[in-house]
Amino acid sequence: MEGALLAALALWMHGHRPLILDLKTTAADVDHLVALFRVDGFWGGITKTNHAVLRYREPIYRDVREIAASYFHEYIMNDGTKTLRRYSEPFDLRKWRGNWVTAEDDLWDLETAIDRSPHHELISRKQVARLRRADAIEIKAGKLTEW
Repeated sequence: MEGALLAALALWMHGHRPLILDLKTTAADVDHLVALFRVDGFWGGITKTNHAVLRYREPIYRDVREIAASYFHEYIMNDGTKTLRRYSEPFDLRKWRGNWVTAEDDLWDLETAIDRSPHHELISRKQVARLRRADAIEIKAGKLTEW
């Protein structure tokens, strides 16, 4: 969350709205936040993880679902199970009642607000049932880390 908030703040300081996209997984995996931005009507995203896969997205995506789907194949478990299931509406940090920019206390209530914001199914149950497992090279690539 910290990286997404920092990226949202940097984007805001450069004229973009401070927007967060929440990517929801199955219970076996970990959700992830992305700072969203738009350039010429197309969505891009900034996210940070120590893994090589959940990274920056160029502003080439037509809508929020499309950029959320661009992360789908990177959400895999060690057994090859794909776990990304839902994505949120862009969460505008300007509308949150707290002070997320200079707060000295933990921001668990902000995390809860993002978590409870409107979300959409990325794939249907029928699609989940037909998913193939990632193969060994995909799993290995997903384990590459920066540090």
